[in-house]
Amino acid sequence: MTKKVLDGVKVVDFSQFIAGPLVTKPLADFGATVIRIEGRTRLGGYRALGPFKGGSPSAERSVTFTPFHSSELSVAINLAKPQGIELAKRIISWSDIVVENFAGGVMKRLGLGYDEIKKLKPDIIMMSSCMMGQTGPYSTHPGTGNQLTALSGFNYITGWADRPPAAVDAYTDFIAPLYSVVAILAALDYKRREGKGQYIDISQYEAGIQFMAPLVLDYVVNGRIANRMGNRSNYASPHGAYRCSGEDRWCAIAVCSDKEWVSFCKTIGKSSLSKDRRFTTLELRKQNEDELDKIVSEWTVSYTAEEVMNKMQGVGIGAGVVKNCKDVVEDDPQLKHRHFFWATEHPEIGTYMAHGNPLVLSKSPYEVSRAPLLGEHNEHVFREILGLSDDEIANLVADGVIE
Repeated sequence: MTKKVLDGVKVVDFSQFIAGPLVTKPLADFGATVIRIEGRTRLGGYRALGPFKGGSPSAERSVTFTPFHSSELSVAINLAKPQGIELAKRIISWSDIVVENFAGGVMKRLGLGYDEIKKLKPDIIMMSSCMMGQTGPYSTHPGTGNQLTALSGFNYITGWADRPPAAVDAYTDFIAPLYSVVAILAALDYKRREGKGQYIDISQYEAGIQFMAPLVLDYVVNGRIANRMGNRSNYASPHGAYRCSGEDRWCAIAVCSDKEWVSFCKTIGKSSLSKDRRFTTLELRKQNEDELDKIVSEWTVSYTAEEVMNKMQGVGIGAGVVKNCKDVVEDDPQLKHRHFFWATEHPEIGTYMAHGNPLVLSKSPYEVSRAPLLGEHNEHVFREILGLSDDEIANLVADGVIE
């Protein structure tokens, strides 16, 4: 069996929802042993949220939980009990890395802050990924990516110019984990070289704002505040999602230069359009964009979205099918070729598709296994890893510490 790049790395995962689990998932897929600490008394994250297989709420049947927690182990501990905290500390003492994404200060109040756990293991690496970071006037604010996209400015620029800002959902939850994984790998490298652990304080807010950098720079330099413009762009025209043949089928097209404009006109069978005085330059195309979009839509509606994409890509113009979930999971040849989705068997949900990783290492491939049931690995972790006796485990179960 091929050795995975993170074999032997031990991780304790307290994280919830997306921004935390998307840090530990790639670690687990690439070989790290990730023990997820959760509980039955107070279900956390997506265990308690739907949609649920069959429509019946159950901690084991959340189809939102399963994709984000592949390849992990699960133990159920009641952290409201002092014995539960002590049990969690024993698992932390075994580990190399602790990951959490509670609001700032929560782990410290539980007695599991960095200053406390490094007494248990001086070379521990701990990563906290909360909305605002662990310091500052807003550090203790709770919330999710839905609020953070608004705070980061994404909602303000999303939507139509004559309408209110539109929600972007938890977009920032998918940005911060990229930085978090890199930071953890850097800390592991430092530990390998220097023998020392460290604390990683990730601000999801700051990670998100980096994706707004061009608009921030435009404001700093030119004093312009970016606003909503629907599907349009300042640097491309035509630029938008255009209706194609079939029910609710669309293709996104972006023509970014005058050279591309000439190729576009030739491709749609209207070469003379490139010399039309309304459209000869980007500035003119922007001034007459409503008319231009109508012309484009009259052409795209006669073709499938895939045909439009292939015709545009064939002449070097950026274009992509506006895909739905079925397109992505079942019909995308690129994702199939790279084996991005993994069919996994879950005892409660049945077969489901777990997403893989965009990173492919030639010498040490990753592997995706199903998400765990709640507390599924209690016996393995407490008996085989921690070395607890049968009597100790039985007493902890009787006391409601192990759930």
